[in-house]
Amino acid sequence: MTSANAQRVRALDLLKSRGMLRQKDFMAEGIGPETLARLVREAAVVRPARGLYQLPDTQIEAAHMLAEAAVLVPKGVVCLTSALQYHELTLQMPSAVWMAIERTAWRPKIDYPRIRFVRFTGSALTEGVERHRVENIEVPITDPARTIVDCFRYRAKVGLDVAMEGLREGLRRQRCTPDDLWRYARTARVWSVMRPYVEAMAADAT
Repeated sequence: MTSANAQRVRALDLLKSRGMLRQKDFMAEGIGPETLARLVREAAVVRPARGLYQLPDTQIEAAHMLAEAAVLVPKGVVCLTSALQYHELTLQMPSAVWMAIERTAWRPKIDYPRIRFVRFTGSALTEGVERHRVENIEVPITDPARTIVDCFRYRAKVGLDVAMEGLREGLRRQRCTPDDLWRYARTARVWSVMRPYVEAMAADAT
């Protein structure tokens, strides 16, 4: 373990370059919990959630909670209404971050930010997943077409109106095509549900 002062400098440098880190990330760099506690007491570092640290002057943006969630659930994928909001395909402001985790994975207990989990299996956790940089954090987010299809698949959870809004905006803003939607919807087995809406909205968009 390096000296306390060296740990302090290293901790601040890491946060400047990476935005947010967990305690285990600091431990891997040889920075102990005493150093982190001292930085928090001095207000040089803030702790927005248990086990999560960032600099106090971190620029806050609409996607801030997505970055926090991605750090706390490193194998999760931002999806459903949270992904729609990120892609600017809905006016909804979800009260929690929607994240997909593997079907058999342990469900993390996180106080903040509030996270609502859905479970995906196999390729559903990788197909149509993009990686975006948010506050220096790599955040996995389903792409527009995949997000819209997932909203129809989970319409009982997010609401059919939200799924239809995403579909309408996705086609109007040319963020996806009917072919993109068909490809994902066929795999998710929701094309029979989506088809009338897609055909009607695609016709309106032309």
